[in-house]
Amino acid sequence: MSVCLSLVSHGQATLGNQFLGDLAQTQAVQQLIITSNVPEDTPWAATAGSATHLNNRLPLGFAANHNQAFTHCDQPFYCVANPDIRLPSDPFPGLLAQMQDPKVGLVAPLVLSPAGQIEDSARRFPTPGNLLRKAMGGDDGRYPLSAASLGAAQPVEWVAGMFLLFRAEAFRDVGGFDDKFHLYYEDVDICARLWRAGWKVVLSPDVHVIHAAQRASRHQPRYMAWHAKSMARYFIKHLGRLPQTFVDSGPSPD
Repeated sequence: MSVCLSLVSHGQATLGNQFLGDLAQTQAVQQLIITSNVPEDTPWAATAGSATHLNNRLPLGFAANHNQAFTHCDQPFYCVANPDIRLPSDPFPGLLAQMQDPKVGLVAPLVLSPAGQIEDSARRFPTPGNLLRKAMGGDDGRYPLSAASLGAAQPVEWVAGMFLLFRAEAFRDVGGFDDKFHLYYEDVDICARLWRAGWKVVLSPDVHVIHAAQRASRHQPRYMAWHAKSMARYFIKHLGRLPQTFVDSGPSPD
């Protein structure tokens, strides 16, 4: 069960090299595709020497970058990873174990902050109602994950895109990410389309990765505009058409 991993850097080779050092301790990744979305000031580490390197002449969005990398994928599983992820242990045996269920199209690990806090990386699909509740300080749609409640892998509506392991067949089946989402909501959208196509989306909380998130840019007007545009596109595509059933057995593939 071998994996192709796509790593996209926005001038983040320093962070990416730390991730590659962790990745070198794993066994399942047999193909590595590194995309430099902008020119790098820091050279890639020697561990990236056997990787396929893509250098964009013009910057692309999250979805377009990983779709571009997928065209080079020749493995049965496709992992999308951010350069600010760290691997305290090998996540792939646990994640690939969930792929023994042929209905699973996407599995994600538990995501922890560097301080060990559980990040809200699994949520219910956004709707006008739950966004209103969130704005009023109520339930924001996240699954209630805590150290005491963690157990076996479970189907969830959507998982955040910092570290995702797809069955390549499933990614191909739904046409990959929608690259009209430049940034934000592309992970929500692909999870909705996976569920509709008959694939399960699963959170595997017995596996975890560390996310050293770089969030300052989110307060810049450009990022806020991308967020608003992506939210509008998501609701235009999915409002009233979201999958309705999320049970342990999940929907059957077509």
